[in-house]
Amino acid sequence: MSLINYSSREINCKIVYYGPGLCGKTTNLQHIYSRVPQETRGKMISLATEMDRTLFFDFLPLELGQIRGFRTRFHLYTVPGQVYYNASRKLILKGVDGIVFVADSQIDRFDANVESLVNMHDNLAEHGLAAEKIPVVMQYNKRDLPRVVSVGDLERELNPQGSPFYEAVALRGTGVFDTLKLACKLVLKTLG
Repeated sequence: MSLINYSSREINCKIVYYGPGLCGKTTNLQHIYSRVPQETRGKMISLATEMDRTLFFDFLPLELGQIRGFRTRFHLYTVPGQVYYNASRKLILKGVDGIVFVADSQIDRFDANVESLVNMHDNLAEHGLAAEKIPVVMQYNKRDLPRVVSVGDLERELNPQGSPFYEAVALRGTGVFDTLKLACKLVLKTLG
């Protein structure tokens, strides 16, 4: 739920990058952080384990100009990819305004994508939310690798609701800003 502060004339929106472990959620945020002007971004907070996996979240407040005289600030989070950190995943979804579901396109990661997507729907339901009521952008990452699932199969199995999607190679930045821009646009549309 977007927070509108009338005294400071600021709208704060929360976008959560959700997906299985090592699918590229943190890589998306790192690329965004490295490319946006310093004056439009806050500090990036990243908590990682010794195996370089995000344990809790990455948080990147990002200012994207004004709408109707209000400054807009997007807070970008990632969930830990591993489902056994489910309490953290659930907590990070609280108050979410939009979701980017990052799917790992590799054939051998397909089941992990499905498990993470089911987990996302379950966690949203616990907050009384449904993915159909929240802007969701699908990102099919790692499209540059040799053994990947076709986009048609990813769409059929992971995106039956027909959310917009982008193909991506987050390590190179391909599709990263397209995904973010669309997620932000869809969130702002919900504000009316």
